Amino acid sequence: MDGRVGTQRMWIQIVRWTARIWSIASLGLLLLFVIGEGINPTMGREWLGLLFFPFGISVGMILAWRKEGIGGSITAGSLLIFYGIYLATAGGFPKGWAWLAFAAPGFLFLLSWYLSRKTNIATA
Repeated sequence: MDGRVGTQRMWIQIVRWTARIWSIASLGLLLLFVIGEGINPTMGREWLGLLFFPFGISVGMILAWRKEGIGGSITAGSLLIFYGIYLATAGGFPKGWAWLAFAAPGFLFLLSWYLSRKTNIATA
């Protein structure tokens, strides 16, 4: 095995495990928020937003442990749809960086999936 390929595989593992550890932390914090604050949406658009954040991103991160590309896509897509719903209903984007930080593991899972495919193609 080429030293360069070994280094690439090492970085893929670092990205993969960073995504996994971060996803556990994100899911844990989201669960604490849901348990502590409860979910009391009053309108249909709030239910729609909840479908994508936190539920959509959570499903995506859990699935990404087995299928990085699909799970990462669900997480990233759910975040983007949530932002779109929020923009359409509230007239702006949610304040703060925490929304993105909670979903960031999905982007790392996508990066890991992409790098894995690229490395496997290069060694084939």
